[in-house]
Amino acid sequence: MNDYYPEGFKKDINICESKLMNLSVLIKAKEENRILESRVIMCDSERNMTVELGGIRGIIPREEGAIGIKEGVTKDIALISRVGRTVCFVVTDITNDKNGKLFALLSRKKAQEMCIEDKLSKLDIGDIIDAKITHLESFGAFCDIGCGNIALMPIDLISVSRISHPSDRFFVGQNIKAIIKNIDENNRITLSHKELLGSWEENIENFSVGQTVSGIIRSIEEYGVFVELAPNLAGLAEPKSDVKIGQRVSVYIKNIIPERMKVKLVIIDTFEQGTRPKLKYFYEGEKIEEFNYSPEQSEKQIFTKFY
Repeated sequence: MNDYYPEGFKKDINICESKLMNLSVLIKAKEENRILESRVIMCDSERNMTVELGGIRGIIPREEGAIGIKEGVTKDIALISRVGRTVCFVVTDITNDKNGKLFALLSRKKAQEMCIEDKLSKLDIGDIIDAKITHLESFGAFCDIGCGNIALMPIDLISVSRISHPSDRFFVGQNIKAIIKNIDENNRITLSHKELLGSWEENIENFSVGQTVSGIIRSIEEYGVFVELAPNLAGLAEPKSDVKIGQRVSVYIKNIIPERMKVKLVIIDTFEQGTRPKLKYFYEGEKIEEFNYSPEQSEKQIFTKFY
């Protein structure tokens, strides 16, 4: 049975299939139509990919490299960029080349189509899935949600705490959890993430008035400096000169006001550029229907519905 993980996900949990492969494994996988994964070691001038198969040469022909390549919807860069990375595939044939040497014909496109039919087409809004960050743009993060099928997570859905770029929160190759936010008429999926990072109350439990803690500057305004204390929690520090966005700071917690979701801070010291904060997921279920970030007594309510 196929699990339809994002490409490289199984490698990251220490299942390296390329080291376990041999001819009998490939023959059985072909018979069972089972998805395998391994590393691309080369993409030739015709954009055919060579895959590491434990001593047996594996070839993914260009048009089998991804959904949309044949039609021109997907560009060849999607193939070239896989060199050195893990890809999913099914074995379509085991044969000999013109020199009589054994090799396996593979299809990544077929693995992607199987993933769509058996998994992605059955997803619903609010479902929580595994995803892997594939690349980052100013407007959002692109995520592999199964066998190289890609979905977009817009920047405003990454976290409640404001960020200037998705790289403030993620890095390419990172495994994350994501929520199905929307599925359009063309079956394109939009993802959300911020609802997994906890409500204001869940995050503020780690902080109290009088503490001095570390944070990262995310925004500088005339009236103050916004400092991220956690991925879903920021506070406002008093104005201070010679600070910059992305800088790590130590801050004194002057006051916490739940009814306004405010954390008042004073910047004590500044350091070099901040590190990316570690993600902590407060919600661990398989589906979420609604999320209320705000305390009950808050004047402002930040609410998400997944239906």
